[in-house]
Amino acid sequence: MQNIVIAKTYRFIPPRFSPFWARIIQWYLPSYLRQNYGVTSWSCVGAERLAASLKAGAGVMLASNHCRPCDPMVLGLLSREVAQPFHVMASWHLFMQSRLQSFLLPRLGGFSVYREGLDRESLKCATRILAEARFPLTIFPEGFITRNNDRLLNLMDGVAFLARSAAKQRAATKPPGKVVVHPIFIRYFFEGDLASTLAPVLEKIESRLSWQAQSHLHWRDRLVKAGHALLALKEIEHLGATQSGPANQRLPYLLDHLLQPLEQEWTGGRSEPDPMARIKRLRAAILPDMVHGELSEPESARRWRQLANLYLAQQLHCYSGDYLGGTPSPERLLETVERYEEDLTDCVTPHPPLHAVISVGQAIEVSPARDRAAETDPLVVELRQQLEQLLEESKNQRRKLP
Repeated sequence: MQNIVIAKTYRFIPPRFSPFWARIIQWYLPSYLRQNYGVTSWSCVGAERLAASLKAGAGVMLASNHCRPCDPMVLGLLSREVAQPFHVMASWHLFMQSRLQSFLLPRLGGFSVYREGLDRESLKCATRILAEARFPLTIFPEGFITRNNDRLLNLMDGVAFLARSAAKQRAATKPPGKVVVHPIFIRYFFEGDLASTLAPVLEKIESRLSWQAQSHLHWRDRLVKAGHALLALKEIEHLGATQSGPANQRLPYLLDHLLQPLEQEWTGGRSEPDPMARIKRLRAAILPDMVHGELSEPESARRWRQLANLYLAQQLHCYSGDYLGGTPSPERLLETVERYEEDLTDCVTPHPPLHAVISVGQAIEVSPARDRAAETDPLVVELRQQLEQLLEESKNQRRKLP
């Protein structure tokens, strides 16, 4: 389990933007992305839309998909394009990973948000940034890294609440101002030799399964076979036996098996349609006593096991079961290998060269008031529609290489 849950008392970390550090990081950013994430080139599509909103003096929210850990840094390339620094709302655990990171993140415009509870300080800070309209605010409405560049997961409703709160403040100023949301879609294209990239990683995974290298199989079949084995191991661990049927039925069944007993214990059996909302609610219920440090050692160990099960449920939620159907793209094959690698080792080796395309959607003007007659917030609906449109359009942004 990656260190995404911190059993410490939360304290809000505000932004402390520093032009000095921002200039240094902007200069170093391309090298950092190349060395640590394999992103060797990039292009921005529709950046003029963002530039127009900034020139008009609007409070700007950038709402981006979140398929890779490097997405916030890649958006730094868009920041270079429009010559404007961005604020970013980042999970608190990112500030706890190293002294260097905790020092730099606030100075680059980052501020913390506590995902395991209501963080009023973070919401106030985000609203103030939008209302002041000095720098754009970046958020990732999926709420976590999905490892899905061809699929959008559910968007958090908090995005609309935050944007509307700022829009109310902007509307009350003299002269009145606006808040707009620009959907952002980041697409990564793999431009290297697929066989030489996939083979060593797959061989390590197959070795851990005590298999001989399955090099006689096509890449897709080889990946599907390894995926079934990894799923079967988790089924044996948690269900006592492997299950029958296609993966898109077995995955949600195992996910429910992990979450339902915890919901009976911690939330009175209350559940929600979105798995990530269920996971977040359970973390918020399990963590507080752990933070206070008053649990016995056996009880603390029991709760860490429960948190590990929630982490597994999050991983399962990211697998669609049919992601490799038909003739999958090189990027889908690479993504799947990286997800296997991450799920087994909690880290991923960079696999260059990746070309990042950052697509900026049309500005969505935020109304200060929500249409209560609508079942789903119209702002979230329009945001999702634009993101899905950008997802489809970005498939055609592959470069023609010599």
